[in-house]
Amino acid sequence: MKVAVVGAGAIGALVGACLARGGTDTHLIARGVHLEALRRDGVRVTGAIGDFRVNAHATGDPADVGAVDVVFLGLKAYAYADAAPLIAPLLGPDTAVVAAQNGIPWWYFHGHGGPYDGRRLESVDPGGAVSAAIPPERAIGCVVYPAAELAAPGVVRHIEGTRLSLGEPGRGSSDRCRRLADALKAGGLKGRVADDLRGEIWLKLLGNATFNPLSALTGATMAQLSQFAPTRSLIAEMMREIATVAEAVGQTPSVSIEQRLAGAAAVGEHKTSMLQDFEAGKRLELDVLTGAVLEIGELAGVALPAVSAVHASVALAERVRDGG
Repeated sequence: MKVAVVGAGAIGALVGACLARGGTDTHLIARGVHLEALRRDGVRVTGAIGDFRVNAHATGDPADVGAVDVVFLGLKAYAYADAAPLIAPLLGPDTAVVAAQNGIPWWYFHGHGGPYDGRRLESVDPGGAVSAAIPPERAIGCVVYPAAELAAPGVVRHIEGTRLSLGEPGRGSSDRCRRLADALKAGGLKGRVADDLRGEIWLKLLGNATFNPLSALTGATMAQLSQFAPTRSLIAEMMREIATVAEAVGQTPSVSIEQRLAGAAAVGEHKTSMLQDFEAGKRLELDVLTGAVLEIGELAGVALPAVSAVHASVALAERVRDGG
C-alpha cells in the first residue's frame, strides 16, 4: 500500500510515522522548517506510544509522489476547499481520501438514506468546493482519538490515545478500509472499521462542539470547565441539544451526558485544540463543529439556543481578535 500524508502536522506526522514503521510505503507532504527537519532527520515520535524515529520520503511537492492508494489528510477541515492542487497529483482511479478531521464531514449525507440523502451542508462544503476537490465517493471517514502536538520541527509528542476508527460513507465494511486498518495496526495504532461511523462522529462531537468553543471563550482547561458549576451546566445543556439533533437524523449517542462529562474531566488540565489555535492567532474550526450542528438542527427543526449563543460568541471573539 502506498500512502501520502497531506498536512504532516502533529496527527499527520504521527500517523505517517506509524505507517512507515509498519512497512507501508509512506510519503509526507509538508512545508517550511517542519519539512526541512523531516528531510534531514526523519520523524521522531516521543510520549505515550513510545520513542522511535523513522525515515519516510518528505516533500513539499505532491507531484514528486504521484498516484497513491490512500491520501491521509492531516489538514484543518477549513483547508479542504483549497486543497485540490495538493491532492490532485496524488489521485489515481481508485485512490481513497481519508479525512482525519473533527466535527461533521462534508460527505455526511452521502449514502445516508432517508430524507436528507445527498444533502450538501453549506457550513462544511461552501458552494460545493470541498466536494469538487474531494468527491464523496473517494472519502473514507475517520474519527481520530490520539492527541499529539509538534514539540519541535520534525518531532511529535504523543499525549494519549491510539485508535482511529474508519468507515465508508455508505456504511458497511470494505477492502480499502480493512487494508488501511491493518496498516495502522502494523505500525502500532489501533485501526478499527465501523459499520456506521456516524455514531462515533456524534459521540466525539458532544465533547468537541462544547469544550472547544467554551475554552476559546474563557481560556479555561478541560478540568476547569468541568469543575466550575455554571460552565459544567452550560456544557450539559449544549450536549443535550446536540444529542437531540443526532437523534433527529437517526443517531443516538451511546453514552450518557454524565459519562461524557466525566470522560472530559478526566483529561485534566489540558488546553483544547481550539484554545491553542485561538491563542496562536489561527483560524478556528468553528464551522464543522457548532456551525454544522446548527445547520443540521435547522434542517431537522430542532432548536439549539445554547449552541447558537456560544457559536455566535466565539465567532465574534475570533473576529475581534483579528481586528474585525
